[in-house]
Amino acid sequence: MGSLSEVQQSLIIGTLLGDGAMRCKTNALLEINHSIHQKSYVDWKFQLLAGLVGTPPRKRDGNGGRIAYRFTTLSVPELTPTFRLFYRNGGKHVPNVELTPLALAVWFMDDGSRSRSAVYLNTQQFDIDCQVLLLSILWQQWGIESTLNRDRSYWRIRVRTGSVMRLTKLVGPHLLPEFSYKLPQ
Repeated sequence: MGSLSEVQQSLIIGTLLGDGAMRCKTNALLEINHSIHQKSYVDWKFQLLAGLVGTPPRKRDGNGGRIAYRFTTLSVPELTPTFRLFYRNGGKHVPNVELTPLALAVWFMDDGSRSRSAVYLNTQQFDIDCQVLLLSILWQQWGIESTLNRDRSYWRIRVRTGSVMRLTKLVGPHLLPEFSYKLPQ
């Protein structure tokens, strides 16, 4: 299988910042799991990771009538270093990673949303320290100014209005057409 390509690494990083999950015994595997309504998105991820996958995506009934569409990669040594970066003490956390435009776009497709002219990255699954690191990564690597925004009892990232155009220029070329609604017009 060889090592991961830059595209695969970016896809995996963006997925882990978003909805993706990994497990590891001897070697790690990546699980991609989205709603059936995002079938084309899962199929796109599958195509980019096909060399690491043994079985194509499948529908799966979930709780409350939710229908998921998902696949897992094989457990391979190429994924284990990424697992070790993102998982510590039994949970997912944010390491200091290079956030390529593709990784940012995947993260945005997984967890981005908008409200009028504001753009959010729904990072509620991460603790405050991880979210502060993400603010720093966005600023240092891409000049994207963002803040933490309270969403009920959780926090998420809000991209400052002055940086929305910068984010749009970075992720736009990589967004699948069905996700364009997440960006302000």
